[in-house]
Amino acid sequence: SASASATPRSGSSPARAGSGADAGAPATASRTPAAARPASVPGPGYDGSADAQKLIDAALRTAKSEGRMVLLDFGANWCGNCKAADKVFGQPQTSALLGTSYQLVKIDIGGNSSANSALLRKYSPSGGTYTMPVLVVVTPSGTVRTDTHVTGNPSLTSEGINSFLHQWAS
Repeated sequence: SASASATPRSGSSPARAGSGADAGAPATASRTPAAARPASVPGPGYDGSADAQKLIDAALRTAKSEGRMVLLDFGANWCGNCKAADKVFGQPQTSALLGTSYQLVKIDIGGNSSANSALLRKYSPSGGTYTMPVLVVVTPSGTVRTDTHVTGNPSLTSEGINSFLHQWAS
C-alpha cells in the first residue's frame, strides 16, 4: 500500500507560440509548430519537493495547446516496480512515444505529502490499497481516461508499456 508523498519533477515546460523556427513570425494559435516538437520526458525518480498540482496544471495547459494526453505517474523512489517503469520510460522507443503523445508528470507518493495523497485520490478515486506505480491518463480537459489502479498495470516491459501508451494516446 502506498501513502502519498511529495511531487513529481518535470523537465518539460510549456511550448510557446512564436518560439523556435518560427521566432520571426507573429505568435498564432496554430498547433503545428508546437506539435512538431516532442515534449521532454522527466528522468528517473520522483521529486518529493516538487509542487505536483502546479506540474499537473502546466501539463494540462501544454497538452491542450499541443494535442497530447497527460500521463500521471504516481510512484515512489523506493518502489521496485516504479524503477522498472522508469527504465522502460527511458528507452528510446518509449521515450519518443511519450514525447509525441503525452505530457508526463511524475508524482511522489512514497513520503508523507498529504497534498500528493489527495491528488492520487482525486485522479484515482476508487481508493483501497494502491499498487505502484499508478498510471493515470488524463485528457487535456482534465477527464480521466484510464487508471491502472482500476485496470491493473500493464506488463512493465517495453512491449507492455508501449501497448498501454498507444492504446490511450488519442
